Amino acid sequence: MDALLGPVFIFTILPIIPFFLVYVISIFLKKEKRASLLLAMDVTTFFLILSVSILFNNVFHSQFGFYLILLILLIVVGLIGGAQNRLKGKVDVSRMLRAVWRLAFAGAGIVYIILFLISFFTYISAI
Repeated sequence: MDALLGPVFIFTILPIIPFFLVYVISIFLKKEKRASLLLAMDVTTFFLILSVSILFNNVFHSQFGFYLILLILLIVVGLIGGAQNRLKGKVDVSRMLRAVWRLAFAGAGIVYIILFLISFFTYISAI
């Protein structure tokens, strides 16, 4: 079990590693840049969510980070689902989840950079 958790911890600390690994392997296998990029984004989103929740807990000294991210994702699902229902009269669940997952990648990426810098400068100033 520890052999499996080691890489997960590394990928969680540095989520850019699984992004490049999946992207390079996918380009090698599929030869399509756009599909490889989207697959790398989808895989990396999971690690970004874990990283952001850990960094949030570290910076704000709480245990609420993961639950806050889940709450935000649920709110976004509701907003996008409501917009789809209003515009088209029905909800396409797969498109909605794909949109939320890709928005989570963008949002978590930005929040990861901000929280990483806050954590880094807090650590440097404590030395």
